[in-house]
Amino acid sequence: MSEGQHRGRDGDSAGTGVTTGALARRLGVSPTTLRTWDRRYGLGPARRDPGHHRRWSDRDIAVLEEMGRLTSAGMPPAEAAHQALKLLDAATAAHPLTGPVIVPGPRRSAPPARKPSSDTMVRRRKGLSRAAVRLDAPTVQDLLADAVESHGLVTAWQELMVPTLHAVGRKWEEAGDRYVEVEHLLSWHISRTLHRCAAEPKNPAPSGAPGTEAPLVLACVPGEQHCLPLEALSAALGELGLPQRMFGAAVPVEAVSSAVRRTGPAVVVLWAQARSTASVPLARHIADIRWGVRGARGRPVVMLAGPGWAGPAVRGALRPTSLREALGQIDRVRGSA
Repeated sequence: MSEGQHRGRDGDSAGTGVTTGALARRLGVSPTTLRTWDRRYGLGPARRDPGHHRRWSDRDIAVLEEMGRLTSAGMPPAEAAHQALKLLDAATAAHPLTGPVIVPGPRRSAPPARKPSSDTMVRRRKGLSRAAVRLDAPTVQDLLADAVESHGLVTAWQELMVPTLHAVGRKWEEAGDRYVEVEHLLSWHISRTLHRCAAEPKNPAPSGAPGTEAPLVLACVPGEQHCLPLEALSAALGELGLPQRMFGAAVPVEAVSSAVRRTGPAVVVLWAQARSTASVPLARHIADIRWGVRGARGRPVVMLAGPGWAGPAVRGALRPTSLREALGQIDRVRGSA
């Protein structure tokens, strides 16, 4: 067998453990972090080759994966290391012959929704970012669900999901294409979380209440593929039990116009991420659509959402700068209707 065949996927000799560099890539941390955990908390490898080369066994990796899971959940590193080692000791005692089988501890139930402190959100953002870099999909999903349950959808979106997406995007720009998969994974799980929220209304609007008969219309402008923020608005409206029609990315002009005429919405939300896709003529066209019988005709209020609309104003259009502001503006329009 050649040397190339004898080596594993990470360039390590088969059966001799994993190198620090390979393990760092696997866990989504730097080699310096692993050495720091070894020095401070005793989470070092069981084996060291001559010349002080570290080789990490399955047992060592299991402990570090648990350490990463706990720190991603917001636990301080020292406490996380202590808990990871305790879990290892318990697993070793339970499996003295086959070796430790570490099963992550139970997820703690979240407290009622409340306004988080800035320190809390910083810890949550760091934890979510670390889990995403590790491509640890279960932890990413758990952290997102816990944030929504603890602090509400709007706060979770504005103070956790958006800042973490921006941080991952900056990391991608600085590192070339190395972190494209991280951004895609995080975006997909955020979208999944938002869809779950939309499907589980917490405050359904009463049947027949003023302003609830006609659904709101949500659509990205033609050519706009970036629809995650519009999904967040859809989810927030869904939580409130407000009827809506979400049409997603890159909706043709004719389709938006037809939907408005058929449903008679109080508000039409047009999302544009880029200035190249924002179309003032489209916004004015939608604002001029009429429906209903003569003498009782209606027209929609157009909401221009997204950074692409920076520039010329459209008379009478709403221009929210955040998800919370958009919900407030929609509520006022419905109230006046």
